[in-house]
Amino acid sequence: MSAPSSKPNRAFPHLTTSEKPTLEDVAKLIKDGKAKRIMLMVGAGVSTGAGIPDFRSPGTGLYDNLAKYKLPYSFTFRRAFDELQALIQQLTHFPFSPEAIFDVDYLEERPEAFYTLAQELYPGNFRPTLSHYFFRLLQEKGVLRGCWTQNIDTLEHLAGLKDELLVEAHGSFATATCLNCRTKFDKDDIKPRVLRGEVVRHDEGKCKGNKRALIKPDIVFFGEGLPDKFFERLSDFSSCDLLIVIGTSLQVGPFNSLMHRVPATCPRLLINMESVGEVESPRGLGFDFTGFTGKPGGIRDVRRLGDADEGIMELARLIGWDEDLRELKEKEWKRLDEQEGKAAPAPAKADKEKAKEKAEEKRSEVIEQVEETVEANEGKKEDEAGVDELTKAVAGVALDGDTADTRKDEEKKPAL
Repeated sequence: MSAPSSKPNRAFPHLTTSEKPTLEDVAKLIKDGKAKRIMLMVGAGVSTGAGIPDFRSPGTGLYDNLAKYKLPYSFTFRRAFDELQALIQQLTHFPFSPEAIFDVDYLEERPEAFYTLAQELYPGNFRPTLSHYFFRLLQEKGVLRGCWTQNIDTLEHLAGLKDELLVEAHGSFATATCLNCRTKFDKDDIKPRVLRGEVVRHDEGKCKGNKRALIKPDIVFFGEGLPDKFFERLSDFSSCDLLIVIGTSLQVGPFNSLMHRVPATCPRLLINMESVGEVESPRGLGFDFTGFTGKPGGIRDVRRLGDADEGIMELARLIGWDEDLRELKEKEWKRLDEQEGKAAPAPAKADKEKAKEKAEEKRSEVIEQVEETVEANEGKKEDEAGVDELTKAVAGVALDGDTADTRKDEEKKPAL
């Protein structure tokens, strides 16, 4: 029987190729100054701790909730092949998808649904999480090479990340553009109207009275190109010496391909509720947490499954940064309190759980009402009925656990 390999692991030099790296080994790289060019790939799981719903978690994600409203799948496709719709519906149920709410053609036809959701997701309603402040800590320690985020909530900005280190792969609510004349707006220019639940249109100059002159936040809708910065900064990954992937399903391209751009010797850490992006064949691409591919350099991938903030705090503790992280978050939240002109203590955990339960009960109630209405409207197209009810229903259900009645209080808050 051959002895275990004593060759050093190429990603974790303090280990041998026969040893399996852990979160503690990742922390050691940072603590010992071996990770100086850290890249982050950030998904919606990082912002759920702030009360923002993610999009793809089975059963709880935004798409799963919206799917019950039967939004039309691929609005552009439906429009282009409208003449075939009757035949298709005779043969099978017309496919539906909640992604339609982020379709430009659908936005122009039925803008109420998107702007109702925008009212809940708009910057200023939420605060950065512990994970966001860990990113800020990496920046302050001088070891952050870049933060690539799928999130559109601007919480990385609010946490203090510098523009030159941040790539918002799917755009953000920070700016907006008139779909008709392409005039640019800052988020604060349209914030009052969004928070009132209005459909925001450009009502000046040649756009006045034009229903198509919608002011759309600069988030990437399906079919739209990614920001130029995404492609201009791809080369940053070639110098990465530690990749942290956190809170993402890795289902959306080309963002999910970024993990393959780091050097072959670069260690990679996944912090997520579930394991994602795993390699499926010995020669395939993806995370290899067990040595399945048999790479001679040893295992370079580590996973820590569970809540993002809990995983980040564990990593910070292993590095010796836990107190720094707590102090940074407390200091920044205090600053945000002062900007709002009030002290805002976090509600007790029990109160949060009650709020979630209440919101879920309301969602279930709305879903039942929508289904009953759609069934009753046999003479009306299913997608039209679903859209009408979605606009009414979502307006009464806040996505962060509040009810529609609390929105009036939120509108009175000054901008952050």
